[in-house]
Amino acid sequence: MMVGFIGGKFLPLHQGHVDSILQASTRVDKLYVILSHSEKRDRDLCERCGCKYIPYQTRLSWLHQLAKNTDHIVPVAIEDEYGDDDYDWEDGARKIKEKIKEPIDIIFGSDPEYKEIFSKLYPDACYTLVDHDRSIQPVSGTKVRNDPYKHWDMLPSFVRPFFVKKVVVVGTESCGKSTLVSKLAQMYNTVRVEEHGRNVCEENGGPETLTEDMYRRIAYGHKLLEYEAVQKANKLLLVDTEAVVTEYYAGLYNGYSDPLFGEMIKHEDYDLWLFLEPDVTWVDDGQRRHGSDDARLENNRKLKSMLDGYGIKYVTISGNYEERLQFAMDEVDALFKKS
Repeated sequence: MMVGFIGGKFLPLHQGHVDSILQASTRVDKLYVILSHSEKRDRDLCERCGCKYIPYQTRLSWLHQLAKNTDHIVPVAIEDEYGDDDYDWEDGARKIKEKIKEPIDIIFGSDPEYKEIFSKLYPDACYTLVDHDRSIQPVSGTKVRNDPYKHWDMLPSFVRPFFVKKVVVVGTESCGKSTLVSKLAQMYNTVRVEEHGRNVCEENGGPETLTEDMYRRIAYGHKLLEYEAVQKANKLLLVDTEAVVTEYYAGLYNGYSDPLFGEMIKHEDYDLWLFLEPDVTWVDDGQRRHGSDDARLENNRKLKSMLDGYGIKYVTISGNYEERLQFAMDEVDALFKKS
């Protein structure tokens, strides 16, 4: 039985890696895919490119998703403590041999310069090049880290969700959240998450019917919808409300308070918060209850106070619908320019 391995940092996994792994898998009976990871080295590489750190667990999960329909591709994670410039190849070879625990016949790589060192460390194995000139998939990990959105087509579908930018739109009753989120999703050709609480409210006949348990259902359900939507998003996910707004409505309509909201809010990771001021015409849709100018201003103040209390930084948007859309698009475009 022919045994081989191919290694890398997979920071991140891209189509060049996928092509090389699948090519290599056709030439052996068992292919080990070695994920070499060092938090020191990987954090440094990500920081140099302005890319958020990709934990090794995430990368290992990607490899398993790639290999899930093939029995003979075996992803393996091997940790070390070296940097990118002081990697100890002998120590790395020792760890790889200990992990594989069977004779290695072929080592696959994309760099001809590594042939000498691999011949020394694995004298009984043959070093074989796969797409060494990157003619099949002209991409590299460095290029992707520098700008994953420019190289979006080079990211496997199951890798893309990690890089999706998430923008949430918040505000009080009838301030245009749903309208803005819908238009932004169309403008950027991506998906959106509707306000789950509104749907639950309509199903049950209005806010007066909601129990504390229903508000928990709203909070959990909204997060589940976000998770499902981010798998389909095209670089950007638009979200209509989140846990702070759910907590706000629970107190406003029913006087409920639940520590669950605060715990969920701690783990929210939106890249941009857009806060809509209530300066558009209030629309009575049968669910809303606070349409007077004084009530709208007071509720607006309360929601801002809650966001401030959680230390959330947000961008306020006012004006007519045309001005709101343009301002929001400017903020989203700036978000990607920072990446």
